[in-house]
Amino acid sequence: MSATPRVVVGAPASGHGKTAVAIGLLAAYAARGLTVTGFKTGPDHVDAAYLGLAAGRRARNLDPRLVGAARIGPLFGYGARGADLAVVEGTMGLYDGLSGRTDGESTAQLAGLLRAPVVLVVDAGAMGQSVAALVHGFRAYDELLWLGGVVLNRVASGRHEELLREALDDIGVPVLGVLRRQDLAAAGALPPRSAGVVPALHRGLDAVRVVRRLGEVVGRSVDLDRVLALARSAPRLAADPWSPAEAVADSASTGDLVRPATRPAVAVATGYGYAETADLLAAAGAEVVPVDPLRDETLPADVRGLVVGAGLPESYADELSANVRLRAAVAALAGAGRPVAAEGAGLVWLCRELDGHPMCGVLDATARTNDLGIVGYREATAASTSALLPAGTTVTGHKMHRTVVSPRAGVHPAWSWPSGQPEGYVWRGVHASYLALHWAGCPEIASRFVSAARAGSEAPTSGPPTSGPPDPGPPDEPAEQAA
Repeated sequence: MSATPRVVVGAPASGHGKTAVAIGLLAAYAARGLTVTGFKTGPDHVDAAYLGLAAGRRARNLDPRLVGAARIGPLFGYGARGADLAVVEGTMGLYDGLSGRTDGESTAQLAGLLRAPVVLVVDAGAMGQSVAALVHGFRAYDELLWLGGVVLNRVASGRHEELLREALDDIGVPVLGVLRRQDLAAAGALPPRSAGVVPALHRGLDAVRVVRRLGEVVGRSVDLDRVLALARSAPRLAADPWSPAEAVADSASTGDLVRPATRPAVAVATGYGYAETADLLAAAGAEVVPVDPLRDETLPADVRGLVVGAGLPESYADELSANVRLRAAVAALAGAGRPVAAEGAGLVWLCRELDGHPMCGVLDATARTNDLGIVGYREATAASTSALLPAGTTVTGHKMHRTVVSPRAGVHPAWSWPSGQPEGYVWRGVHASYLALHWAGCPEIASRFVSAARAGSEAPTSGPPTSGPPDPGPPDEPAEQAA
């Protein structure tokens, strides 16, 4: 069971400042000497990277849609082990569903699963007495919600603050902090989201500076002692912490439970995907070795598999293309039949080129940047047997990309779904697609991947990695296109 003190940072809607406050809280408590850890609601790798930078230890994603509601408590307990405090950043508005459904998979639902108090960040710059009506409505909408207090953002003056405090005092909601209108702006802006996780992962000067300043601003504007006391009032979670070894054992067949002594080396682009991927691979019998497609010039020696998560940014075409030696090493690994799992921009990296920039050339496909972004969950079926899953297996994944690959699918597609054309590539040991999976929701992937790495080749298909249908143009997914 986990007794880690915890709070969930939410907001009425996007743009109220919850990301800055969550990062600032972690940085402020870390500066005090506490061991802190961060979590992000949903599949957002970028926010999670900055939460991890602030905490000094890697943040993790909690996504009921991808892993199932029953695993949220255990995964939290696993990720929070050893921490004095956990800060969970919400997503969108407090009651907005991650999948578009308003009654589930929201920040409020996650707070309930974690039995955690919510700190509501409210942009009160244009509010007076109405702040009480807003906060009261969010508290009353769900009688199970534990609203622990609010942090007021963009407060104009001392008189404005007094008015807001009086209004909230009338409804019995504590004010845990007040940020003046220019406080967060003065701390500076985080690097643009188009840069992805890279500034945080590589500890870029601008990213480190902004995170430190956010910690200073929040540290002097928020009552850290009251927030910590609120976090410590969260009850013990009944669920035992998640165990990668148990997850692998529970998902494996009887034959898979007897593992050879050899531990094949599997290169993982750590920091560009979910942290649990490497944990599951290690539990399944792999020696996990990190690789950074933007910094490392070649694969580690004796590598027998490669995993690239969906957090690799699409905007680094120049850097990926310039890394000629690594591109050649990846092509050689795939050509030898070793298992390679590539998601999101990892698919693009395996193509011949992106916007004219040479890529690895593993797949006979090209990629181009699209004007529209694709974002959304998918209930997908494995269209071909691969190093990840047998054909016919159904999973839930998430897509977030601004590129288009042509052809959309190879002769042996990775996925199919009722609302769209087949997508992705399965060739020899390669499984590449835009769809990103959280392996904790499907831990048998790790056992299957390590078995393929140990065998040296997973080749359910043959022939060149090419020949899909003619390019159908932009993906036929109007329901999930966003500017």
